[in-house]
Amino acid sequence: METKTELGRAIDAWVAEGDSRPPSEVTLDALYDQRIELLLAGRPGLASATLRLVPAAIARQVQTNLTAKRELWRLTPSTHRRRFRTGPALPPATLLRYYREAERRFGVRWNVLAAVNFVESAFNKLRNNSATGAQGPMQFMPATWRAYGLRGDVRDPHDAILGAANYLHANGAPRDNRRALLRYNPSALYVDAVIRYAREIRNNRRAFYEYYARQVFVRTASGLRRITGPGL
Repeated sequence: METKTELGRAIDAWVAEGDSRPPSEVTLDALYDQRIELLLAGRPGLASATLRLVPAAIARQVQTNLTAKRELWRLTPSTHRRRFRTGPALPPATLLRYYREAERRFGVRWNVLAAVNFVESAFNKLRNNSATGAQGPMQFMPATWRAYGLRGDVRDPHDAILGAANYLHANGAPRDNRRALLRYNPSALYVDAVIRYAREIRNNRRAFYEYYARQVFVRTASGLRRITGPGL
């Protein structure tokens, strides 16, 4: 509980000051918080016992994150990749501007686009192509990008966010986000995880910044490996 509370205070100060990148306090608090949630996600019994001891609002938020993480773990097996391409995310204000632009143009809610961006590439911090060849911060297959990418650059965050909004709108969003997301990735686990994150971003004013400040962990045969953040 103390870690989550401290992270919330640090995020509020960061947003109020208008800094483009997370200050070190936010980065470290977010990493501590993320490590706790990763541990709990892998140990359901410990998670249940822990969440009974914290305030209901924090327990609800953490449970949302744990459930989404477990869904994505079930969807994606551990990787045998040895090398990972990483880089910094654009400032949060810039990404928010892109999401809002895409929402105005295609009607797809900004929080849904942010959740897809988070799940697909941690806001472009992870820059490898997928095992199936999907590319860029919103992870498009080449043929899909040619059809919906608006002649943009699949690796450019602005173009990729607009392309994702175009594709989701063409497949039913915002009227039917589940249907649209299922076309984006034909897995109910993926759809459920994205919707959980999107709802958290919509309902919790700190959530987008909390997810933005998180680091990239990958699952390997020997366990979780952090590939971004302090000390790397």
